[in-house]
Amino acid sequence: MATSKEFLSFILDQLSALDGVEARAMMGEYLLYYRGKLVADLCDNRLLVKPVPAALSLLPHAPREAPYEGAKEMLLVTEVDDPAFLSELFRAIYDELPMPKEKKRRSGL
Repeated sequence: MATSKEFLSFILDQLSALDGVEARAMMGEYLLYYRGKLVADLCDNRLLVKPVPAALSLLPHAPREAPYEGAKEMLLVTEVDDPAFLSELFRAIYDELPMPKEKKRRSGL
């Protein structure tokens, strides 16, 4: 089951206090970026965040789930109804995530 546009809109509304949150579609699901860094996946109407130490500290009892078969496990965020918590979570995770790698340009033929 793919993530619904309604769930995507709901999560983006919950994160509206943060500048720099964007969603990118990927195979019926969405990747959430905060200030250029990949922070979370929306898969099957679930919000999953990377299990960095800050996320583990804020979500100590969160179940670990894979966004899709064969993927690394992430933390399931069940507190999606609390915009202040979600903003705090994204801010805390941000500093512990790597900057995206620069894409190499392909030379023309």
